[in-house]
This record gives sequence, C-alpha cells and structure tokens, in this order.
Amino acid sequence: MQKILNQINNEFQPSSTGKYLPVYDPSRGIPYAEVPDSSEDDLNAAVAAARAAFPSWSATTPKQRHDLLMKLADLIDRDLEALAKMESIDNGKPLSLAKSVDIPRAASNFRFFASAITQFSGAAHSMNQPDAINYTLRQPLGVVACISPWNLPLYLFTWKIAPALAAGNTVVAKPSEVTPMTAFRLAQLSVEAGFPPGVLNILHGTGTGIGNAISTHPQIKAISFTGSTTVGGKIASLAAPRFKKLSLEMGGKNPNIIFADCDYEKMLETTLRSSFANQGQICLCGSRIMIERPLYEKFKKDFIKKTKQLQVGPPLEKETTTGAVVSAPHLEKILSYFSIAASEGGIFLCGGQRKILDAPFDQGYYVEPTIIEGLSANCRTNQEEIFGPVVTIMPFDREDEVLGYANDIPYGLSASIWTQDLSRAHRMARNIEAGIIWINTWMLRDLRTPFGGVKSSGVGREGGWEALRFFTEMKNVCVKL
Repeated sequence: MQKILNQINNEFQPSSTGKYLPVYDPSRGIPYAEVPDSSEDDLNAAVAAARAAFPSWSATTPKQRHDLLMKLADLIDRDLEALAKMESIDNGKPLSLAKSVDIPRAASNFRFFASAITQFSGAAHSMNQPDAINYTLRQPLGVVACISPWNLPLYLFTWKIAPALAAGNTVVAKPSEVTPMTAFRLAQLSVEAGFPPGVLNILHGTGTGIGNAISTHPQIKAISFTGSTTVGGKIASLAAPRFKKLSLEMGGKNPNIIFADCDYEKMLETTLRSSFANQGQICLCGSRIMIERPLYEKFKKDFIKKTKQLQVGPPLEKETTTGAVVSAPHLEKILSYFSIAASEGGIFLCGGQRKILDAPFDQGYYVEPTIIEGLSANCRTNQEEIFGPVVTIMPFDREDEVLGYANDIPYGLSASIWTQDLSRAHRMARNIEAGIIWINTWMLRDLRTPFGGVKSSGVGREGGWEALRFFTEMKNVCVKL
C-alpha cells in the first residue's frame, strides 16, 4: 500500500489529522494506495508557506521562472515511462494513451508557459492634451489555487499550475483524490528542479473538505477549476461573494455534426476516437452524433463495426484500446444511464453492459463501448453529461434542424463539424453555442488559443494569453509630462 503525502513548503508530510483516503486501482477494483484527507489546518499551513514565498518569487525575472519551468518539463520527459504507468494504474486509461498524450502534454504545458511569460507585456497610451503617458502593469495576484479533475490528471493539473507559476504567483494546488499519484510525483520533481520552498504546495483531500476550504480561504486570491458543473457551481457560490477571481471549466455534452459531403474515412476514424478516447471521459468528447440522413445508414453500419473492434482490457496491456472507467461510483452512474436510455425508448446498437474480464481483473470497472439510437434530442440521455464510453446517434435533414439540436442543451463546451462546404462550415461555427469549434477534425489543440465554454460549460478562458491575464492583475499608471 503506497502512501501519498502532501507537499507544504517543500516538505512532504501526512495530513495534520493523520487520516487517509483509499485510492483504487480501477482495473482491479481494489485499493492500492492511500492519500491524505487534508484539513483546514493543512490548508492554512500551505497558504502561510505560499504567502511567505510570494515576495521573492514574484520578484524573480521572467527568465528565471522560465528556466525553472523548463527544468521541470525536462524532468517530466526523463520520467515519462514511470509517470505514464502511474497514470494508467491510477486512472484506468490505456498505457499507450498516457505515454503518447497525457505525460507529453504535461511537459508541453510547462514549456509553453515558460516561453509565453518571456513575451507577456503590458500596453502604453500617450495623451496630447494634457501631455501625459499611461502604461499598464501586469502583476501577479499572490496566492492562487488550482483544482483539477481525475480524467486527465497530470495533463490538466499542469495546465493550471504552469501559467500560475509563470506569472509569478505562488500556488496551492489540489488534484483529485481519486487520481493523486502523478500529482505527488510532480511535487517531488518540483523540489528536484529547484523551486523555492512555498512556491508550489500540493494538498490532497476531498472536494467537500479541503476543496470547500480553498473556496472560502480569505488569502487565496483566485481559483482555477476544472471539473463537473455541479462542483463548479458550488465553488462559485462559495468564492464569488468573497470576490475571488474565478476560472471554471466544466462539463460538456458536445455535438458531432456530420454532413453527407464529409471526408468519410477521415470522419469515421476521428469520430471513433472522439467518442471513446479515455473511455469517453474527456469533457470534449462528441457524445451526441448527428448524421445527415443520406449518410445515416452507411455511417451506422460502419461505426458499429469499428466500435465492436475496440479492445476493452487491462490498461497496461498493449492490445488494450479501452481501459477501465475511473471508479466504482462513476461506473454505477454510467450503468444507471443505460436504464434511463432504455426507459426513454433507446435502441442499443452495441454495448450497454458492464464488461467482466477474467481474474484478477474481474472486479475492475469496465464498460462496453455503447451506441444508442432512437432517442429524442431533449431526453435525459441526450441532455445530461454521462462522461463514459456512451454515444447517441440520430439523423437530420436540414442545417437549421441540426443547429437546433446542437444548441438546445444546457452545455456549450465544444462541437465538431464535418463538411467540405466551406461556407456552411463557417456558418455553423458562427451559430453553434460553444466555446470551441472543430471543423473536419477533433482535439487538435494549439496552446496559444483560448479554451473554455459557455452556458453551464464554464466561465472564463484558459490557454495562451488568457491564462496569463487571469493569473495577473492589471494596473494603470498615468504620468503627466
């Protein structure tokens, strides 16, 4: 049984209460580690360390911060194999995915913001009558909090920490208690890289415990959160009355809109990935697939065939393309939607069951990749985020019809559009209510671009200059000449 520790002031220690939470291996359904159940006392100690470190850290030059962030990225690259295995065991995702996407992206996050901070600047405005000049400073906020989810543990943890540190803030970070292992290893690597004590503090624990305490702590200036809409709403209700800056990246129920003139083979391969990558546990997955009617039957036949070829199995095995979902409660949530879909008249074209593997994986949290048709656009299965290897398919006849399906939903994170008609592509992109639109692709990311959603999918944007703006405060200085 591995014991994970908190990082406070570059020291590794258990919770002040001595309490631990079990961490489960999703592939086998058994606990394999323990994580601190941190208390408000632990948070106070972490905030005190971060406050003490802030004056000297914020006074470092962009080049000095750049060098430390780059060194941390190099250490992540050095430990890629070990980190990928940790992520796969902790989360249930295929090892191949962790090696090719999650861990490399974590290193890229540090490299990107290390370079970006050296280019980040304010603005100047001259005045003629009276003769004066204004210049704008961008200054770090102080102690900020980063709260990340379990689906892309190190990938999204570093997506928040990297810009916060690059901008000169000190950080108190909370990873998901469900998938804490790579965050613990990142804490160790940050010490090895030479980050001063108190600059990065990593606390483990529950959302209702340490998460709520972070949301109300008077000396935490900003919170960057990724997770469910329910939890994001709770954080907002606690933090907003205290006038904290908030960046909330929340749920999605994304449309994948396929017109008959699409590049069919490219669309089919990408749709398979956008439906079931990471067991469908990516907020950007296209879980509502809408196909123009002339293409519908051909797509349905080919999509079912390819879905049935996916290999559900233990995450560490090379042949596995679909691993385990993250936890027993999440497994039960996904299975409950199979009952809901059936009650709503859904037809299961494939999947719809828990997958039972041979021992020692027979207690693991596996779900068959599932395709459902015959549901209305406004039913619960099509309106609520399932966050698993489950998609619905439905035909459409007209552009205005499918636009209505796409937008008539509480969420607005992303959408994919497949068409060779350039005018239609731009017209649809303009009219879909979402923060991220992909045309003839999916999950093609440029870290310079703004990332986030609308409606119940989020508040604010991450990525590029938007992240550095969030983690800094603007100050105008006016000088009369």
